[in-house]
Amino acid sequence: MPLSATMVGALLGLGTQMYSNALRKLPYMRHPWEHLLGMGLGVVAANQMVKWEAKSNEDLDKLLEKSRLANERRYFDEDED
Repeated sequence: MPLSATMVGALLGLGTQMYSNALRKLPYMRHPWEHLLGMGLGVVAANQMVKWEAKSNEDLDKLLEKSRLANERRYFDEDED
């Protein structure tokens, strides 16, 4: 998964820079360092998105478990009173 996120981020950064140059009717590879910078930022953004998704899934699982336990206490432990 990290390799695919890295590739997607790199292609997103490169594509964004090339699209920007195309809109301004400049040569595609006008400043190659801008392409490298865009690819680096895209890689970081894509990898952070993968980490954020995994963390949010863990948090959601914890909240669902807490909610399930609260509902069980509310509806099933009531009979003991």
